[in-house]
Amino acid sequence: RVFNRRFLVMANHYMVEPTACSPASGWEKGQVENQVQTARGRFFQPRLRFTSLAELNGWLEAECRRWADMHQHPEQKELTVAEAWAAEQAVLQPVVAPFDGFHESEHAVSGTCLISFDRNRYSVSARVARRAVQVRAYADRIVVRCDGEVVADHPRFFGRDRTIYDPWHYLPVLATKPGALRNGAPFQGWELPPALARLRRKLGVGDDADRRFVRVLAAVLDDGLEAVEAAVREALLAGTASDDVIVNILARRREPPRPLTIVTPEDLALRYPPRADCNRYDSLRGLHAAA
Repeated sequence: RVFNRRFLVMANHYMVEPTACSPASGWEKGQVENQVQTARGRFFQPRLRFTSLAELNGWLEAECRRWADMHQHPEQKELTVAEAWAAEQAVLQPVVAPFDGFHESEHAVSGTCLISFDRNRYSVSARVARRAVQVRAYADRIVVRCDGEVVADHPRFFGRDRTIYDPWHYLPVLATKPGALRNGAPFQGWELPPALARLRRKLGVGDDADRRFVRVLAAVLDDGLEAVEAAVREALLAGTASDDVIVNILARRREPPRPLTIVTPEDLALRYPPRADCNRYDSLRGLHAAA
């Protein structure tokens, strides 16, 4: 028997020993197919519609629990399925972490920072353009890695011929080409965080406004989005929408903290500490000293 490598990894993770069907014993495979057909008729007739896999999974879990509460166990007739499961669960070994189930394949990043997967295109970080990356396909998302680092994470799209952009992936390109902010495909309909969206409205439109706004966005590469948002909020609360002020706020926050007050050891403490008293100098001048 030769099993799929990822299937064996999953079996080892959950400590399950897989058993293959016997040759020329179609009834073994038929048992599994019958269970799938039974579940399909039990829960999915009539056919239902859901807006997302998360909604489908939530509904299915609730239906399975309801069915288990209402039906007898096929072998232990005195118990419901839910009661038999509760009794069995106490002696099972807990799962420390869920299995990281994905299908991995290698792809090349185009010059426009896109990879093609399952008849769709997904953007990746501009710093890995024209490089080979590893794509991990999950049931609900696509994760792209390069040299062990995640360079893209998108919800998975099951249609075809669609391009899914993340505008933040193109921030290094935008820093050198501010004009792409209005005309570039990745930035069309960009939903910015509230503080940055307000700043962009205050800066207005035009080439100069784009350059000033992109200068603030470029700070995300070094300071992070959270720090830039906080600096923008501080500037807006002060009544200014200047990129210079925001960059200055970020620079001040990058300054190292002031050193703590030096604590003098007891052995080095002065027996007679100096006093800041200028009247002591008057005693040295004498009574007849010139004024």
